[in-house]
Amino acid sequence: MEKEPIKNHQDLKVYQMAFDAAMKIFELSKKFPVEERYSLTDQIRRSSRSVCANLAEAWRKRRYEAAFVAKLNDSEAEATETQTWIEFAVKCNYLDVELGRELYGIYNRILGGLVNMITDPSPWLMKR
Repeated sequence: MEKEPIKNHQDLKVYQMAFDAAMKIFELSKKFPVEERYSLTDQIRRSSRSVCANLAEAWRKRRYEAAFVAKLNDSEAEATETQTWIEFAVKCNYLDVELGRELYGIYNRILGGLVNMITDPSPWLMKR
């Protein structure tokens, strides 16, 4: 059985994982205290969504390796920032430890996918 060709950023497994994780964070963060609305809640939602947004931008910049890799690096940084906010949410008792570990692990897998793309971008670049 042959894999379907990747036609857009939404077909990327790493994008799908990041999108699902961002949606999970959105749902979980609805239960964060109201006093965190403009700090932790806002930050964790923004960084988790930014992983996806930067991946989408990277996909459209595949003509130029440096631009593609730069946007992937931005996505990687946002994924790491999201992990930091997950740690804060657990330490502040807004997220259960096990749930925090699960989310952190998902972001480790996302980071692994991003690092693989950054390390070897050639299969993803547009052929001229």
